[in-house]
Amino acid sequence: MNSKKEGVSAASNPLSVEDRYSQWKSHIPVLYDWLANHNLVWPTQSCRWGSLLEEQTYKTRHRLYISEQTDGTVPNTLVIATVELVKPRVAAAEHIAQFNEEARSPFVKKHKTILHPGEVNRIRELPTDTNIVATHTDSPNVMIWSVESQPNRTAVLGSPASTPDLVLTGHKDNAEFALAMCSTEPFVLSGGRDKYVVLWSIQDHIATLAAEVDPDDKQSTNVGGSSEKAAKSPTVGPRGIYRGHKDTVEDVQFCPSSAQEFCSVGDDSCLILWDARVGYTPAFKVEKAHDGDLHCVDWNTHDINFILTGSADNTVRMFDRRKLNSRGVGSPVYKFEGHDAPVLCVQWCPNKSSVFGSGAEDGIINIWDYDKVGKIPGSTDPTVLATSPGLFFRHAGHRDKVVDFHWNASDPWAIVSVSDDCASTGGGGTLQIWRMLDLIYRPEDEVLAELDKYKSYILGSDSDISN
Repeated sequence: MNSKKEGVSAASNPLSVEDRYSQWKSHIPVLYDWLANHNLVWPTQSCRWGSLLEEQTYKTRHRLYISEQTDGTVPNTLVIATVELVKPRVAAAEHIAQFNEEARSPFVKKHKTILHPGEVNRIRELPTDTNIVATHTDSPNVMIWSVESQPNRTAVLGSPASTPDLVLTGHKDNAEFALAMCSTEPFVLSGGRDKYVVLWSIQDHIATLAAEVDPDDKQSTNVGGSSEKAAKSPTVGPRGIYRGHKDTVEDVQFCPSSAQEFCSVGDDSCLILWDARVGYTPAFKVEKAHDGDLHCVDWNTHDINFILTGSADNTVRMFDRRKLNSRGVGSPVYKFEGHDAPVLCVQWCPNKSSVFGSGAEDGIINIWDYDKVGKIPGSTDPTVLATSPGLFFRHAGHRDKVVDFHWNASDPWAIVSVSDDCASTGGGGTLQIWRMLDLIYRPEDEVLAELDKYKSYILGSDSDISN
């Protein structure tokens, strides 16, 4: 029973990162249905699932986007990879527990490399055209890439950068992290240091993204290596610029059901809801959504009234937009406390409206269920604290800050996550693809019924072994 306290960072006797990691590895066979660990030579700040490419009998193959932030000896890259994901209840527990932290998983393969102009801070795929992705770098511009038509490049020192298929302009200062794609229209949303939230439509350009650009076209932006004549990309200006933040905008998100409604969070501790149909000023503004900078926001795809925010105050908060009034006053529906460091990313589960995940600088990804708040915790995960209501699973496979994670839409309990390991190892990162055991998240009555169904078989097997 003591293991329930040993797996968490209790204030009285916190575990070292290595001890916590060792304990996590010992629990893998009872916590996970699938796990792949992939050591990265270079750190990455973003990971995103792409489209489902192939479905086989025992596994599926997916597109995956990651990046490589280099030290300048070779170019920064946007990597299009393929991932083989073993289907539920196929992998043996012993197999998923046997991995080498320094090895690269055979289930993750590079498919195409784009030499990116600058570091890749964010990657987002356009839901209405899954061959189109947007990237944020340390510049005011958003870059749009047609991944099928982009040539495969080799990262060699001195190579000119790849040419974006389209560049979105409108920011007055660097826009590094806040980036979102609309699920209903080819719209892109961005936020930056200029305190702006900027909206674009790329509708008129999608058909010609892969076409050659007229070298005399005046609507273009220079990109690429400085040693050669820079290539030019077509540009598009904003549909709207929205002003309301007083500091850097750190994250943005569209309302799942509307291309005209969106939200943003920033270093001014504000959560702002916008409606493009009524103007360029905030529709609602929560002045002090957290007790620190806000790093991330996500909008529930199943119930559009609920919005999640994550902050430097180590908490995740859930807001109900029906409870915000015209004076911009609002308080969270609930405050989730289970991290020991700033929360960097949050995302709702794509197939269960009450479940979401949060990743933080403490190296942990917490999985929460709002429906469990106020109920007796029933998690089978021995590392979960009973003092964090709603928390039912902790992924402790990373040994440094978790900078991004993403639920898989076609295999909704499969998650890809990345950590930036520079602080702990001096370089590189860790990419993990994992799926918790379904006995952890399924309804308790279903689980008990299944266990009872196979009870005689299990007991019979034990009897055979003893004999």
